[in-house]
Amino acid sequence: MENKAIVKNIMKHNDGKISNIYFTACGGSLVDMYPSYYFLQSEAEKVSTGWYTANEFVHVTPKKIGPHSIVFVCSHSGNTPEAVEAARIAQEKGAFTIGLTFNPKAELLKYSDEKIIYEWGNEDEVVNNPMAIMLDITSQTLAELEGYGKLSEFADGFKRIDTIVTNALAQVQDRTKEFAKKYQNEPMFYILGSGASFGHTYGFAICSLMEMQWLDASPIHSGEYFHGPFEVTDKDKPYIVMESIGRTRPLDERAIKFLKKYGNKIEIVDAKELGLDLIDSSVAEYFNPILFYSVLCEYRAKLADLRNHSLDVRRYMGKVEY
Repeated sequence: MENKAIVKNIMKHNDGKISNIYFTACGGSLVDMYPSYYFLQSEAEKVSTGWYTANEFVHVTPKKIGPHSIVFVCSHSGNTPEAVEAARIAQEKGAFTIGLTFNPKAELLKYSDEKIIYEWGNEDEVVNNPMAIMLDITSQTLAELEGYGKLSEFADGFKRIDTIVTNALAQVQDRTKEFAKKYQNEPMFYILGSGASFGHTYGFAICSLMEMQWLDASPIHSGEYFHGPFEVTDKDKPYIVMESIGRTRPLDERAIKFLKKYGNKIEIVDAKELGLDLIDSSVAEYFNPILFYSVLCEYRAKLADLRNHSLDVRRYMGKVEY
């Protein structure tokens, strides 16, 4: 994956005087942005950041947006009205806009100073998916702006992640079949996660289960589980826990310990067990959601098969006016 040329163009903007980096999109595309946002929140010493659903960005545009801003806008179709409008507004305010889409004829590209047409559908090359592309660009940009010193570790991680994901997918085949068999009739799921993975905790709930399977689902941050949500825990409610590798793993472990004591329907997806510890520990936590996305796609696919509910069927999305 080569994004150095894009970073070079970013640094030409406003003579490299960049003070904030924003991410805005809708649904799954917004989820793909969370690891980069979380990375900047964790590692940037001076550069500020924000993560906005596009329609809120349009209606409540941050006042900081201006010539010193970089704004990533992602839309798989490239024609999501809210995302297109967000890019237009950001560009109008002088920000350097980076548009990511699968569609080379996308409306979004009209308002994108940097245009990224990403690949899609090849699960053996996740480094070419938008989540990884943005993380690579963001880490390189922070190195240029502030001297972030872990680029070699990141580069090694990107070299390894495809193999890690491929091996993990093979590893979970039997497990995902058993999961689907056990939980195919459940009407509701709670999804727990933390750190860079919380974006996909949210994404798996709203996209994979609510949108694609018409199932009730609730994302819960592992650190917030004990501050209200754990009161509904019992033997009958199903939980899926994304157990991350990295600094927030203790948050996940604490929730798992409680769930094993008071719950019964618990599915743990452990990044360490699935091989993510092959990536240097100083950056591995930022790769959690890249791994979890691919693995949990297997969970939703097996569930869809047994429920006889196609992942592509919709009642409202693209069907009615909204």
